[in-house]
Amino acid sequence: MADEPSWDDIFAGTPSEKRTTTTSRRSGETADEPEQRGHPLQGGAAQSGQVSPSGQTPPVTPAVADPGPSRRDLRARREEEERRRGRAAPRKTERSKRAPQATAEAAAPPPTAPVERRRSRWRKPGTWILIAVLLIVVGGGGAVISTLYKQYAPGIQSLFGGEPDDDYAGSGNGTKVEFTIVSGDIGETIASKLAKAGVTKTSAATYSLLLANKEISFQPGTYSMFEHMSAQSAIDRLQSTSARITTKIVIPEGTTLKGIISLTASATKIPIAKVKKAAADYKSFDLPSNATSLEGYLFPATYELEPNKTAHAYLQDMVDEMKKRLTAAGVPESKWERTVIFASLIQKEAGLAADYPKVARVFQNRIDDGMLLQSDATVAYGAGTTDRVTTTDAERADASNEYNTYVHKGLPVGPISNPGEIAIEAAVRPATGTWVYFVTVDLDSGETVFSTTYAEHQKAVTQFQSWLRAHPEYQ
Repeated sequence: MADEPSWDDIFAGTPSEKRTTTTSRRSGETADEPEQRGHPLQGGAAQSGQVSPSGQTPPVTPAVADPGPSRRDLRARREEEERRRGRAAPRKTERSKRAPQATAEAAAPPPTAPVERRRSRWRKPGTWILIAVLLIVVGGGGAVISTLYKQYAPGIQSLFGGEPDDDYAGSGNGTKVEFTIVSGDIGETIASKLAKAGVTKTSAATYSLLLANKEISFQPGTYSMFEHMSAQSAIDRLQSTSARITTKIVIPEGTTLKGIISLTASATKIPIAKVKKAAADYKSFDLPSNATSLEGYLFPATYELEPNKTAHAYLQDMVDEMKKRLTAAGVPESKWERTVIFASLIQKEAGLAADYPKVARVFQNRIDDGMLLQSDATVAYGAGTTDRVTTTDAERADASNEYNTYVHKGLPVGPISNPGEIAIEAAVRPATGTWVYFVTVDLDSGETVFSTTYAEHQKAVTQFQSWLRAHPEYQ
């Protein structure tokens, strides 16, 4: 208070000049609350603030001598002063006991920065939505609602500030899973399939990463994955060629349609009857109008088989590849049929790659001269004995065999095999020469002798027959 004595006054025993009156105590008043009233002056002297005729302020004499504060008052004031200075909390006194409210307020610690109360997770709106969905599922919402919950709950919870647990950590638990991507699968489909296969925890975790990086692409195929992979590790593994389980089919050059049907059924695990049925519907493969079967139109190569395709689709891939090769060789579609027939004949008769253009020239010279081609390969194909390299006199004389070029002039009625790129190139661009005969004299090495006269050819035939007797396994 403004008129309370200072500590110097208290300990000196003399009030300061500012205090000109004595505070009288009433019953129930405290030392902290002195009564501020005017005090009567003794002997009718002028009140405080008045000046005597001499111009001097007369000394003020208290009506009652002030004995000074009691020890209890001093202690209370000292504690109050220490409390204000923050040195110590006040001790309880009889006076403080009678004023509990004031004491409690005095003892309150100084204010500090407000502490934010942790908001209960149960008060988050996203959590309540999850609980509501869960109650519906438990209450009989069914498999559809359960699926929706698994797919969208993490996103809802994340949206409303929850803590989603929608992903695994790491690269899996070691349990292998074969995962298949088929043509036409989009990112959302792949994310869903990964979750259903147990590879990832939720489709949402994977799909969100795919949306964030639209440069990611996938190749159809079967991949070796693991259970409980993080979404990121699953995506990374699907980008790795080392994780791909490749199923391949190798079609050697010169393989017949019958052989390709068998190889396709074996590689794809499709019943051979279904492959035969697909191949028989050759008009569905968009071939030239004069084509009579798939023979000759299935390009021989090594193919990686995409999973879950039909027999027709696998065969169509081979047809499409043949069309590309014919186009690349400069063959117009109107000449595709003749080219594959000619190339298939070259493919079966030639041995070494260097001899393909020469063999093509021999056949072209014979056609130009009106001669019979006299190819054993054509006779064997028509007779269904393609497992042998030689033919009998009876087979060569059989006119009912439409493919028999010993009795029918010109090229055979259709392809006798599926030719490769070298044979196609030879059919389009034969070598330059006058040869009209050739015979392979060594089937192991592929050595072939080309002749212009019949006499030269007979010598080469004798050489071949001698070699054949020494190798009965070829007969």
